[in-house]
Amino acid sequence: MSANAPVIRLENVTQRFRVIQERPDTVRELFSKLFRRQSSFHDFEAVRNISFDVPRGQMLGIIGRNGSGKSTLLKIIAGVYKPTRGQVTVTGSLAPLIELGAGFHHELTGRENILLNGLLMGYSKREMMARQERIIAFADIGDFIDAPVKQYSSGMYMRLAFAVATEVDPEILLVDEILAVGDAGFQEKCFARISKFREAGKTILFVTHTMNDVQEHCDRVVLLEEGSVVMDDRPEPAIAMYNSLVAPEMVEAD
Repeated sequence: MSANAPVIRLENVTQRFRVIQERPDTVRELFSKLFRRQSSFHDFEAVRNISFDVPRGQMLGIIGRNGSGKSTLLKIIAGVYKPTRGQVTVTGSLAPLIELGAGFHHELTGRENILLNGLLMGYSKREMMARQERIIAFADIGDFIDAPVKQYSSGMYMRLAFAVATEVDPEILLVDEILAVGDAGFQEKCFARISKFREAGKTILFVTHTMNDVQEHCDRVVLLEEGSVVMDDRPEPAIAMYNSLVAPEMVEAD
């Protein structure tokens, strides 16, 4: 694969969900609606006709207002959702950090979940045992590593998830707003590791509302609005357009 060959390609990707508008409270209401053939749902396109490539080694920021389709798009790329229409091609191993607790078994300990996650990613028990102490050291959650993860705070979840995902050395890393729950010190440690990933030629997709992080770390930015791409450009113009979109919301909040 050439250095600039796309490792992620989206071609006219649309994701449609069915939204239930109301639920019948009784069996009588249910049958009444069936006989009247009234529709109690509508279809909603969370992302619409999205196409772009991501070359190897690029850190791509995905930004947009709440509800613009950012997290849905990452879940499509991660394979959590199969798109309603369109094609997604991913070349290389992928580690998604897109939802707190995703991939963790809540009854198992942190240490046991390290092994479980590694096995799910295709690593052997021996390979994960060799990585285990480095993961534990990076997560830095103390004795909670041997407690069931159902007892973890959101920050502990994030620490362990990030440590596992980055220690298994994926070729592609997907990062949603999960970093926002960490304290400033741990976020700094995470971005230091992300920088090493970039130096090693890894590909990173980064969803956030923190424009300073986008400006500092991203090579390119895709801006979403109502499920569609409205800008695909360098960070500066994309951030400026994002700020113009959120400015009316900020005025209303004041």
